[in-house]
Amino acid sequence: MTAAKNKNKRKAEWRMIEIPESNTLAKQLNSTVKGKTIQNVYANSSPHKFAWYFGDPSNYHSLLSDKTIDGAEAYAGMVEMRAGDARILLCDGVNIRFFGAGEKLPAKHQLHIEFADSSSLVCSVQMYGGLWVFSDGKNDNPYYLMSKAKPVPMGEKFDESYFTGLIASANLKKLSVKAFLATEQRIPGLGNGVLQDILFRARIHPKKKMSALSPEEIQNLFTAIKSTLSEMTAKGGRNTEKDLFGCAGGYPSILSKKTVGTPCPVCGTRIKKEAYLGGSIYYCGTCQPSE
Repeated sequence: MTAAKNKNKRKAEWRMIEIPESNTLAKQLNSTVKGKTIQNVYANSSPHKFAWYFGDPSNYHSLLSDKTIDGAEAYAGMVEMRAGDARILLCDGVNIRFFGAGEKLPAKHQLHIEFADSSSLVCSVQMYGGLWVFSDGKNDNPYYLMSKAKPVPMGEKFDESYFTGLIASANLKKLSVKAFLATEQRIPGLGNGVLQDILFRARIHPKKKMSALSPEEIQNLFTAIKSTLSEMTAKGGRNTEKDLFGCAGGYPSILSKKTVGTPCPVCGTRIKKEAYLGGSIYYCGTCQPSE
């Protein structure tokens, strides 16, 4: 779908970039803005308390102007664009949209990159998000470095041996499966959004203790992580999130706020929602028993 067809869909919404979405956005950026020359950069035009910048955002224009986008990469829940010796890092919580020449831009935004052909990338934050521009090698943020260094779940290096090593290195005595997957950056970019369907496919309750998992359940969890994230990425992200053009992803989320109270697609039991560990969990009480 073209950018022109989507101009009416681009309202600022809180989005959470996780592995499928960062990979989708990087792919779209490579096909849309790679090779374009940056003409102007407007940062912090609409101040936001929880829009985080790298240093002084007023320096972003001088760091980027007249440089060409060389490519984009996905790291965990982040997207990084290379422009000569500069890097543009957009983190989870940032809405990234492409606008063609002549399209109406949103009135408020936290970062606007205008290209020489008058097309634009516009990035906005609703709740929180990082919009970092820096020189290559100057960012020593631990999460950023960890995300670049650790293997991605869809890759060959993320194998059973690596996964069992993650389990062995964790203190499992009181750790639930959700806590294992979504805290301490054990698997960067795997957050509360994607873990819902992972655990449903593995038939594991989010609150179940890691120490209580059988060898078969651990195998099922490993398989579900790889297969679910691969499918979500192949389909352009989850349908609860938006891509570079404001379109919903093609993967229909089984468990999300949109499916609470609907019948489980396997057994027909109503999908439940609970508050847990600072967020929400969704599950089928029949397919994912707590014990």
